[in-house]
Amino acid sequence: MPIVVNLDVMLARRKMSLTELSERIGITIANMSILKSGKAKAVRFSTLEAICKVLACQPGDVLEYVDDAAYERLFGKRKNADEADAL
Repeated sequence: MPIVVNLDVMLARRKMSLTELSERIGITIANMSILKSGKAKAVRFSTLEAICKVLACQPGDVLEYVDDAAYERLFGKRKNADEADAL
C-alpha cells in the first residue's frame, strides 16, 4: 500500500520553501527532506498536524494512497519500506 507524499505540490501552491516550512514547524530540514522524498516509514500525528496548520490544508492534501500499479507507473519499482524512522 504505497503512500505518496505531495508535500512538494502543497509547498508550490503556497509559494513556500521546504526550509521555511521546516523552520515554522520546528523540524530539521534533513527530516523534512526525508518526508518530502517519501523515504519516511512513519509520520507522527503532531508533525502532520503542524504541517497542515502551516500550509492551511488537510492531511489528505499532503498524503495520498495509490495502488501498487499506479505507484510503479509514477515512480518505478517500490523501494524497501525500512528506510527511515518516524518523523
